[in-house]
Amino acid sequence: MTVPAIHISGPQAVHSPVKAQSEADPARTELRETAQQFEAILLRQMLASARNVDFGGNDLFGGESDKTFHEMRDARFAEITAQSGQFGFAAAIEQQLERFLPQGND
Repeated sequence: MTVPAIHISGPQAVHSPVKAQSEADPARTELRETAQQFEAILLRQMLASARNVDFGGNDLFGGESDKTFHEMRDARFAEITAQSGQFGFAAAIEQQLERFLPQGND
């Protein structure tokens, strides 16, 4: 049995139904970026909560520098994941909020 690989390659991987329209509309672009940032915040919080679980083991390499490294790594992972659209939180937020954007005079 083969498992398909998941590729997180950056903002070009975002799949949004309004992507083609948003290239010319700064309000839609700002909405997309804000939704991705919010998704990254959620993911960072999820990762931090998961990392706070204590299984009763002794930390061999624990320390402040290790904690800082984990926070930096988790933050970058959350940003990349949010930009790639892997979880879909940003796309869902964008779809829910796009109805509040001003309508163009097309």
